[in-house]
Amino acid sequence: MKLTEVIKNAKKPLFSFEILPPLKGESINHLFDAIEPLIEFNPAFIDVTYHREEYIYKNHPNGLLQRYSTRKRPGTVGICAAIINKYKIEAVPHLICGGFSKEETEDALIDLDYLGVENVLVLRGDAIKSEGSFVPEPNGHNYAIDLLHHVVNLNQGHYWGQEKPDNTGTNFCIGIAGYPEKHFEAPNFKKDIYYLKQKVDAGANYIVTQMFFDNQKYFDFVKTCREEGINVPIIPGLKPLTTKKQLSILPSIFHIDLPSDLVDAVEKCKTNQEVAQVGVEWAIQQSKELLNFGVPCLHYYSMSKSEAVKKIAQGVF
Repeated sequence: MKLTEVIKNAKKPLFSFEILPPLKGESINHLFDAIEPLIEFNPAFIDVTYHREEYIYKNHPNGLLQRYSTRKRPGTVGICAAIINKYKIEAVPHLICGGFSKEETEDALIDLDYLGVENVLVLRGDAIKSEGSFVPEPNGHNYAIDLLHHVVNLNQGHYWGQEKPDNTGTNFCIGIAGYPEKHFEAPNFKKDIYYLKQKVDAGANYIVTQMFFDNQKYFDFVKTCREEGINVPIIPGLKPLTTKKQLSILPSIFHIDLPSDLVDAVEKCKTNQEVAQVGVEWAIQQSKELLNFGVPCLHYYSMSKSEAVKKIAQGVF
């Protein structure tokens, strides 16, 4: 079922979470072990990320450098099929621009359509660390809105390199990312909202936000979106802190601010176990406040580790 329909038909706010595919060579059972503890909370959907491969260069015996692929996480399409088959829960694959040509993107979408996957989250994706800035594949999409247009065209029966007349369209519900604290490449918040509205006007059906730790930033983001005519569901994304290192890692990677009260509480912790407890308590308070605000769903970034998310769900749902 399309997520917009799930949200519309829900009698209470929904629970969902995101998982990472196992690294190449790991068993999918590791993933099921992370999902199982959260099934009791009746997740409305499970997001499955896609991570483009990174590269390292090693000296070859002939004196040349040889490129090796590393940290590859394949399996997003197969994992979605497995989740739907095993748990009868909607699975939402991430689609990214990086690492795919337009033809490869379309092939993946066709596979998803055949498997009965009805929801996708379209993203540009991150740059390869060695490149510094995002570089698309040859004949690939440059921006998330280009990928969005591709999915919309497929829904309308327009396939790459084919004339339309009798083509059967796909039926994807399309999600996009939103940034309560602004995407780091946008020159300002106003321009970031402008780009977001372009995507909604182009056919995006719902928004899932980047993680945030200050609910006021989400409230302000939603208010601005509504004032600008963005009326699709806006699902807040939350992540519990679990280690002290995340005080510096998360702002660096995700370009977010951490509230002073949260930072002070974490800095007082002597162990990561204490940090994890602070993170759970903070996320529970965030969740309850967001539910009072009237959010349609609470979405948690689990990183395929269920312990903290389970404790939060026990305190909220």
